[in-house]
Amino acid sequence: MSKHYSPRHKMIMLSLATLSVISLALVSSLTVRAATVDEEIQFFRIGTGSTSGTYFPVGGIIASAISNPPGSRPCGDGGSCGVPGLIAVAQSTAGSVENTEKIQSGQLDSGFSQSDVAYWAYHGEMLFSDAGPHSKLRSIANLFPENVQIVVGRNAGIRRVADLKGKRISVDRVGSGSHTDALLILKAFGLGPENMDLVNLSLGDAADRIRDGELDGLIVVAGPPTNGVTQLADESLVTLVPFTDAEMDDLIATYPFFSKSTVAASTYFNVPYTHTLAVGAQWLVSSDVDEETIYEITAALWHSNIQKLLDEGHRQGQHISLETALKGVSSPPLHPGAARYYQEQGMLP
Repeated sequence: MSKHYSPRHKMIMLSLATLSVISLALVSSLTVRAATVDEEIQFFRIGTGSTSGTYFPVGGIIASAISNPPGSRPCGDGGSCGVPGLIAVAQSTAGSVENTEKIQSGQLDSGFSQSDVAYWAYHGEMLFSDAGPHSKLRSIANLFPENVQIVVGRNAGIRRVADLKGKRISVDRVGSGSHTDALLILKAFGLGPENMDLVNLSLGDAADRIRDGELDGLIVVAGPPTNGVTQLADESLVTLVPFTDAEMDDLIATYPFFSKSTVAASTYFNVPYTHTLAVGAQWLVSSDVDEETIYEITAALWHSNIQKLLDEGHRQGQHISLETALKGVSSPPLHPGAARYYQEQGMLP
């Protein structure tokens, strides 16, 4: 069945596809010698998520902010305030689970992860019980809250979570934090593959299926506004399913990594204020990366000139701040380089 994209959607997809191609070309080697400048270049890989989600665009902003390739204008002259010689690359992945696995295996230098997935991976619990503890995981910072978004077609007859029974719902790709949390939440309501038609699609593919009438909804855990959801809302095709206070209290009692949150009415076109749950998005890194590099990356992330990039680049960028950098960060522990920076700021003893 044919896909219907607005010109804006096509432009975004083309830009993201181009960035992905560039990213693949850059990550073939971690360190190369510049041909025209007597300065070593270091590539630094950041695992993000689906190009239709929130991790990927935010990862691109952060990658740009911490990069400072040879020949860049000085920071004081309006140029890059990143790490000298560093080129950070945002790579699209399946999300939290894949990022933690690839950091542990050395296929990624760093990556974003939901706080619950990061905890389970580091301790070898839940979905990581067979693989065992991912002992190389370390933390750089807490970034922003990620909301549970139950996105459903306006004509699907779904007004509350219990109405998902018997419906065709995408729970994101296996290997994503969204997939893990979606199954936990559905199970708490007595829902699952035994009484629902569940599929594992990326956010972009699931959005296309909703647009074509082949799905009733999707569940994604991401910082709103989320690109794929924005496109559907702009076409007046979807709304969000709220949780009641009692439902949120019960879920938090069972899964204390959740917290109460909301999606503001201005987030998506014609979608009302919605009560929901959230987890923290954290930036993880391998313990194999040296202390000085991570110290410089952490300092670059929190440089005063970077906040404007974050604020203007994505709505979730407004939530990324030094004041909340350590919120919920305990396991995996901080990388020594990041810890040294926060100690110098008086944030750690």
